[in-house]
Amino acid sequence: LRLADMLLSLDQGHLFEAWAPAGTDDDSKKAFFGRVRRLNDSYPGGLEAYIRNARALLSASSANENPMKDVASVQIPIGKSLDYGSPEYDKLESLGLEEVSRTCFVLVAGGLGERLGYSGIKLSLPIDIGTMITYLELYCTCILSLQRRCSEPVKIPFVIMTSDDTHLRTVDLLKSNSNFGLADGQIVVVKQEKVAALMSNDAKMAASGPYELLTKPHGHGDVHMLLHEKGIAESWLAQGKRWVVFFQDTNGLVFRSMLACLGVSKGLGLDLNSMCIPRIAKQEVG
Repeated sequence: LRLADMLLSLDQGHLFEAWAPAGTDDDSKKAFFGRVRRLNDSYPGGLEAYIRNARALLSASSANENPMKDVASVQIPIGKSLDYGSPEYDKLESLGLEEVSRTCFVLVAGGLGERLGYSGIKLSLPIDIGTMITYLELYCTCILSLQRRCSEPVKIPFVIMTSDDTHLRTVDLLKSNSNFGLADGQIVVVKQEKVAALMSNDAKMAASGPYELLTKPHGHGDVHMLLHEKGIAESWLAQGKRWVVFFQDTNGLVFRSMLACLGVSKGLGLDLNSMCIPRIAKQEVG
């Protein structure tokens, strides 16, 4: 009853309009509330906070307003434009290497390869047809190589965020390949939960049937929430870690320029830095 009252208080009464009379379809009704409970538990502040935030963002969008207008402005420092192999690049790469022992890596890997014509997880795609090395093996190999370059023994933390679509297959890929050489406990896999799908600007929750709620992935931003909720970020801070490198599942070139980017962050004293490459408009790269 508590969950039903909460949904009614959030103006979600439409979810019950097609329900059978009391005493019928009880198993389906219990399963429905089980899904509601999971959605409520997985979002900070519960469904009340989720619906409230959604309504505020949808209202701002409808009015063509910036929902972040009240956020304090930040000063954006001038970064660096680097040419690979230049003396400046080499210097910053060396500076970045000095910081590797204090760096952690976070891989966002919640998607399948359907857009690429591949039914499996993107981490199991080969980076080329010559070696057939998978993206996940490449990333683990790069982290192992960075560890060997450190001045003292270190196990670089590696977190992978998965989703319902990719979690089990990612865990199986790691297990069947002995973590591609990384130590037990060095890789932490956290799963991103889904959120309720909405069907209108007043944040009405969508359903595909009387007892079936529609859900959707919540986006890459969940990785920051998970690092906080699981106590991972706090643990890294206690270990003296200073940097976190975030990257996506099929960015095979990221480790080639990551050290220089880390060096720029160190040299300019940046709290946040992003790396990009020049490209022509609509060019399918990056």
